Amino acid sequence: MTEATVATPPVQTVSVTVNGEPKSADVEPRLLLVHFLRETLRLTGTHIGCDTTSCGACTVLVDGTPMKSCTMFAVQAKGAELTTVEGLAGPDGLHVMQQAFHEEHGLQCGFCTPGMMLTAIAFLAENPNPSEDEIRFALSGNICRCTGYQNIVKAVQSAASSQAEGS
Repeated sequence: MTEATVATPPVQTVSVTVNGEPKSADVEPRLLLVHFLRETLRLTGTHIGCDTTSCGACTVLVDGTPMKSCTMFAVQAKGAELTTVEGLAGPDGLHVMQQAFHEEHGLQCGFCTPGMMLTAIAFLAENPNPSEDEIRFALSGNICRCTGYQNIVKAVQSAASSQAEGS
């Protein structure tokens, strides 16, 4: 009898900047970005909701662009600048979007909130003075099962106003 040999999966080094800090790890090429963030880097603010890009709970910013990390491989992010919800607050306190979600009660269970906030931040970078319809369209790839969206929209409007006042 011969022993069956089990092939070890190949690994690739993924080097990224996450929330301003360089990070590097050896991963299997099939590892999803969401699992890289949650399990390898222990950044659990990025949530796993549907694994099909339908809900947006796993949204992170990749070089400033919202990406659903449940259908992106970690190796595809090599060299990228990643922003997760953990990277929003700074030494002076909450990010303007986090503050707006708090003040406008833009969350209930909080599961969708990280993806909503990151999507909204990228949206306001492109459109700093949006209409309600534009906000709703921008957030249409993110599902909230609790709030009915009204307070989320108000939070994004509030953040846009705060950013305009701060300019």
